[in-house]
Amino acid sequence: TKGQYSPTSERGKNVKSAPMGAPDHPVNPLSLALGAEGTFVARTIDTNTRHLVATLERAAAHKGTSFIEVFQNCNIYNDGAFMHLTAKDVFDDRTLVLEHGQPMIFGKDHNKGIRLNGIEPEVVTIGENGITEADILVHDETRVSSNLAYILSRLDYPDFPVPIGVLRATDKPTYDGTVQEQMEAAVTRHGEGDLDVLFNTGDTWVVEDD
Repeated sequence: TKGQYSPTSERGKNVKSAPMGAPDHPVNPLSLALGAEGTFVARTIDTNTRHLVATLERAAAHKGTSFIEVFQNCNIYNDGAFMHLTAKDVFDDRTLVLEHGQPMIFGKDHNKGIRLNGIEPEVVTIGENGITEADILVHDETRVSSNLAYILSRLDYPDFPVPIGVLRATDKPTYDGTVQEQMEAAVTRHGEGDLDVLFNTGDTWVVEDD
């Protein structure tokens, strides 16, 4: 904002606060959220309103903290920052729209896919070198382990398509839910609290005017 570089600015970004280029390596927001054990982690695009609304609705319905990275254009300070991904003529080839239970296929001809070679992801072409749709990774946003979601969070153009959609959506006990359960258990064990009893328990004293 206002010419300052941010933790997500690409290295070398020339702005007023870094006229010789931003010196830091950018933070990957999705990787950071997954590393913090986020249970709902997603990415969407400001100009794709249908996808944006659907993602926000799912995040709002999630029990727990939801994290969404939005590719959002800034007309003043960073205009066109995501056009290399979101422009209509390149979107199909440079993004991977994630759908739960569906193979990770992309491309204008719907013939490119992501598979794992050991622990490394790679782009393959269906129909070449014996590759079939059965070789393509199937997206499972509900996996308990965040390992695969983390791998997806690291995919970036130009080596890979950039994933769009829900990377992880799992259910875990929430902080507020756990605290509520603890309070209910305490009441069951000790009964309802009484402030008057609490204030008059132990050593007490009375302050009187002379």
